[in-house]
Amino acid sequence: MTIIVGVLIFGLAAVSVIAGKQSRKQLTCKGLEVTVLDSLENDFVSAADVRRFLDKEYGTYLGTPLDSMNLSRVEDIIDGRSAVLKSEAFVTKDGILHIEVTQRKPIVRFQKQEGGFYADKEGYVFPLQSSYASYVQIVDGEIPINMKSGHKGEIEDPVQKAWFDRVMKVVNFIEGSAWKDRIVQIHVDNGGELTLIPRTGEERFILGQPVNIADKFSRIEKYYAAIAGTDRKYSMVNLKYDGQIVCR
Repeated sequence: MTIIVGVLIFGLAAVSVIAGKQSRKQLTCKGLEVTVLDSLENDFVSAADVRRFLDKEYGTYLGTPLDSMNLSRVEDIIDGRSAVLKSEAFVTKDGILHIEVTQRKPIVRFQKQEGGFYADKEGYVFPLQSSYASYVQIVDGEIPINMKSGHKGEIEDPVQKAWFDRVMKVVNFIEGSAWKDRIVQIHVDNGGELTLIPRTGEERFILGQPVNIADKFSRIEKYYAAIAGTDRKYSMVNLKYDGQIVCR
């Protein structure tokens, strides 16, 4: 008796699965709904952009049976955009293809005379976007990095990558401290050395090569505590040399 009941249950389950598949096969894609989850933070990618990407690279999806929708392919197309961190595609019973997009969050913009690029906190680089500019820390000047047009990901040249990684440590240090709202620009000279430009005041702080960052910022604090505000005014504060604050 137990065996018979088990067979009946299995049979009913199989029928249910088959019926579900048949019902699903009758459903087709009736529309597209795109949600950019962090649209209030950045505006690199819009719903119209996503629709255009799919129309160009995926082909016909409206009217396509839901069972034949290649959701992995949809995600690959969207994730292939340099400003996209991650996308998720899924369909609902009403026949709507949903795509949720999370954009990359740049923390710095490297600006060279002939162009530039963004980088996020992990050091992923991606091109500037023609439709939108993010208000982030600026590194400009003689940046010793040669980026190919449309390049994204990691910097390939090991020497350039090493310098870039050190600068990103400076940027991340600033981002994670009270200096985030006090430093508005990082200028690079032709030797790859850095000069910090604060939001207020006439001083320019020469860091030199991007090393020993915490120590150099501690000396900037000492400058503000003990030297700034005295009768003498300085335009350049040199922190390149260990243990020294050279003002002129």
